Amino acid sequence: MAEKMTKIAVALSGGVDSSVTALLFKQKGYEVVGITGKMTNTSAAEQVCKNAAEVANQLGIPHIILDLSDKFKTQVIDYFDKSYLNSETPNPCAMCNKCIKWGEIFNYAIKELNCDYFATGHYANIQKIGEYYTLFPAKDPRKDQLYFLFSLTQEQFSKTLFPLYEYEKAQIRELAEKYDLPSKSAKDSQDICFIPKPKTLKDYLFETIGKKTGDFIDISTGKKLGEHDGCFQYTIGQRKGIGIAAENPLYTVKLDIKTNTVFVGEKDKAYGTKLILRDWHKTYPFEENSFDVMTKIRYNMPFVKSHVEIKDNETIMTFPEPVYSITPGQAAVWYDLNDGHLLGGGWIVEGE
Repeated sequence: MAEKMTKIAVALSGGVDSSVTALLFKQKGYEVVGITGKMTNTSAAEQVCKNAAEVANQLGIPHIILDLSDKFKTQVIDYFDKSYLNSETPNPCAMCNKCIKWGEIFNYAIKELNCDYFATGHYANIQKIGEYYTLFPAKDPRKDQLYFLFSLTQEQFSKTLFPLYEYEKAQIRELAEKYDLPSKSAKDSQDICFIPKPKTLKDYLFETIGKKTGDFIDISTGKKLGEHDGCFQYTIGQRKGIGIAAENPLYTVKLDIKTNTVFVGEKDKAYGTKLILRDWHKTYPFEENSFDVMTKIRYNMPFVKSHVEIKDNETIMTFPEPVYSITPGQAAVWYDLNDGHLLGGGWIVEGE
């Protein structure tokens, strides 16, 4: 933990987690400044900035709004759109962490404001073990956010603080209520921040990409079962929204962007035992390039055991038991078998 009177920049979204983060440091006597990134030129983004300003005003800390709309467009939204055009399922939160929060905002805090540390409301526990900083799970397993932090570097870890790791979410809400923070009744955001309600993801994709008629094909028989308006709107493992009457429920099991084809089958066809990664990253240096880990291949799933093989031409992960919905575009994140600390991960190219 930082020493008193050091300067800490808090990424202030106006939500309850970031608000309590700023509160905790303020109470301990640190010099605190709130930084809010304005991600889009929309009324929703304006409201985020307004909410954050109200929190900063109540806490009596300086507040800076960075207009990051251009950077967010090129580094997150364009990535999001391109992923769907390639029939991949993007992970905008992980990309935003890498490029925006620990990119633009982190660099501004450390290099422009000369802050000693950068803090966020993520639930993760940074510890220095020997020479290296290591991320361990937070106290509240339901709020584990290591999955979204796998691409961060040692330099970033050395300047980052996560004070909420020792709290459960209910305790954070109690603190917000106790100190009457403007965010005390704010709900956790579960939506894609640049797709404002009531617009749905499907609405957004049709507006951005347009409709293109393609076929549903039975993966087992090769038979055409129906038509769809674009394979980009489907993801591996998806059941809802296929709309084909069949004796047993059908799931999306493969996408072919070149032919605009969605291959469907029964649930067992959506399992795989191997995947290929690109842009893999270790959160701290370790020599092994062949190792066993606990893995998540999407955020809301139980840990599964896997073996990682890092080679010159490709990185392969294999699973002793078949796993459901290996989805290109998502992150496969590695955790230590013994204590669950974060080892790294990469982006899924394909599975089989």
